[in-house]
Amino acid sequence: MSTPTVDAPGAHLPEHPDFLWHNPEPKRSYDVVIVGGGGHGLATAHYLVKNHGITNVAVIEKGWLAGGNMARNTTLIRSNYLWDESAGIYEHSLKLWEGLEEDLGYPILFSQRGVLNLAHTEQDVRDSVRRVEANKLNGIDAEWLDPDEVAKICPIVNVSSDIRYPVQGATYQPRAGIAKHDYVAWGFARRADEAGVDLIQDCEVTGFVTDGDRVTGVRTTKGDIGCGTVALCAAGHTSVLLDMLGVPAPLQSHPLQALVSELLEPVHPTIVMSNAVHVYVSQAHKGELVMGAGVDTYNGYGQRGAFHIIERQMAAAVELFPVFARAHLLRSWAGVVDVTPDASPIVGSTPYANVFVNCGWGTGGFKATPGLGWCMADTVANQRPHPLIAPFGLDRFVTGALVDEHGAAAVAH
Repeated sequence: MSTPTVDAPGAHLPEHPDFLWHNPEPKRSYDVVIVGGGGHGLATAHYLVKNHGITNVAVIEKGWLAGGNMARNTTLIRSNYLWDESAGIYEHSLKLWEGLEEDLGYPILFSQRGVLNLAHTEQDVRDSVRRVEANKLNGIDAEWLDPDEVAKICPIVNVSSDIRYPVQGATYQPRAGIAKHDYVAWGFARRADEAGVDLIQDCEVTGFVTDGDRVTGVRTTKGDIGCGTVALCAAGHTSVLLDMLGVPAPLQSHPLQALVSELLEPVHPTIVMSNAVHVYVSQAHKGELVMGAGVDTYNGYGQRGAFHIIERQMAAAVELFPVFARAHLLRSWAGVVDVTPDASPIVGSTPYANVFVNCGWGTGGFKATPGLGWCMADTVANQRPHPLIAPFGLDRFVTGALVDEHGAAAVAH
């Protein structure tokens, strides 16, 4: 992609089929510096402009925009989480997804094809029915389906009773879906750039300039950048940034692998997830099957696949979908997820008065993109956590007010 540098951020973009945003050098200072040019950072910048009129903003990214987890996820969007706190932020996000293409003026290929979460044991059934009822109490679309109803929604799922983990039913959220991750990032970046936000690539943070309980500057490979407020949105690398500030956080970064098949004719009408078999599968717009694995057990920042994961995921997919037995693998990759002890994000204030953090989304960051951007922008603009993210503050690991979503996040999602 060609992104020539121009002097005036937000100036008229020349007519060019590949031109989406400018690539400026950083100014001496900004009202807001957002660290991390992925979906969450770009969405935060967009809503700072749209909802609060704040345009003196820089998004700084050590690589290229949306080149981290935003480019490496499996694009699943849903809001059927168990606890009220999680359901609140994810449902807010899903409602924004439903109007996002119009908001951004850019195609994102949002397809609401529904998601099935399969139950294979009596305990699965109890947990699933409980979650459906909790979703209904929160105004979220949710249904409990028996095996025959599962087969009607997705005829290619193996609902036979003589397999290792027979399907005993499933939760179903009809409004769930997928979107084209690259298009989502480009849409947010384009709108932010048009409004005057500086999107600064190849700009790695190396430290911070502090004055008491405030950060006055961000040290980068492109020089020091003064700041009024800092928003940390660097996903799996947020713990590195917090270490620079001397702020401990209970985060672990793990690779999360995924893979896609060769292109196939449309055959898979929805999204299917299974904790017991441990795979989730959807079919992308072009036709490839997108298959996700669980989080790798070791800590690391690797962004590549591994044969033992590929073998396990293909076996799991064939167990659920015998029709895929002769499909060929096209490629595999990994993202880097940041995991907390209660499988919920850390969003909100830090010990520094003008630094706000957004991390710990584990495997659920993509689906939260617009909702989190909205709430993070409100938090920065008003210098206090938005009510929807207030339960996810760093202090909950001291108070014990955890939001334990391990049940909803047992399989990567």
